[in-house]
Amino acid sequence: MRRERHRTLKAVSSTIGDLGEFGLIARLTARFPHTDDVILGPGDDAAVVRAPDRRVVATTDMLVEGRHFRRDWSGPRDVGHKAAAQNLADVAAMGARPTALLLGLAAPADLPTRWVEEFGDGLQAECAVAGAAVVGGDTVRSDSLTVSITALGDLRGGRAVRRDGAAPGDVVAVAGDLGLSAAGLALLRAGRAEREDACLAAHRRPAPPYAAGPRAAELGATAMLDVSDGLVQDLGHIAAASAVRVALRRGALRVPPALAEAVGLLNRIGATGRDPVDFMLAGGEDHALAATFPPDVALPAEWTVIGRIDEGEGVALDGAPAEAAGWDHFS
Repeated sequence: MRRERHRTLKAVSSTIGDLGEFGLIARLTARFPHTDDVILGPGDDAAVVRAPDRRVVATTDMLVEGRHFRRDWSGPRDVGHKAAAQNLADVAAMGARPTALLLGLAAPADLPTRWVEEFGDGLQAECAVAGAAVVGGDTVRSDSLTVSITALGDLRGGRAVRRDGAAPGDVVAVAGDLGLSAAGLALLRAGRAEREDACLAAHRRPAPPYAAGPRAAELGATAMLDVSDGLVQDLGHIAAASAVRVALRRGALRVPPALAEAVGLLNRIGATGRDPVDFMLAGGEDHALAATFPPDVALPAEWTVIGRIDEGEGVALDGAPAEAAGWDHFS
């Protein structure tokens, strides 16, 4: 009985150092089923993924502990969902359908095996939402925890929607909620981590409108991007690439009820003096989509028109230069 109890405790408290590299890889890859796009998945020198279009949309991003997530604020499943979502959203923002994802994991040897398993479950669950599959990757021992993701997508014979196609007269529209993730981060910083709140959920597990990207391409979107660093800052990329002015209307920004409630709480406890719209303009990591469309396009309900494209440069809000700041890793 004493020996059996010792074995049980060891199994519960095992770390990835106990598993070893190949044990860790086996534990992770067992959680990742194939999709129809995958010809050869994890287990060989490289994966083989179908590319019917003969063009592949590719993007990569990293999450570093302490910079992009904290383990006391987000569970391993949350981190897995977020790691997948922020990359798959970039694929959708090009008008492509996400197909595959590659994982790079740098982690300390004492990281609990259970953490990695739940992280893998979150990664796989988000891939399933987008219709993609985890097809391989790499693991390495590190003093800190870092997740690196490469995502692939298929254009299905369509065109890639870039940032440089906006033209005067186009409308500016968004799909997905804005400001929730930033408000969720503010709640965490204010010590409200245990609150049941849609903003906290949005920060921990973004929910990009994946299908809206390819549909926007089919509707004739002239430019599009993933809102990851703040609406004004990201639309500034479209303005610069297209040599136009993005003119936003503050009154067109629909404030989600959850955002209004969270910001009201933050203001009452003195954590911020900002307006909910400020979170929508400057907050990041919602991974909504922002796009421009010809003015005669009938947009489906998932898109909300928030402005137009004019001659000029930069981003304006109600006629004045927009001053909302976004995220900058090196500032």
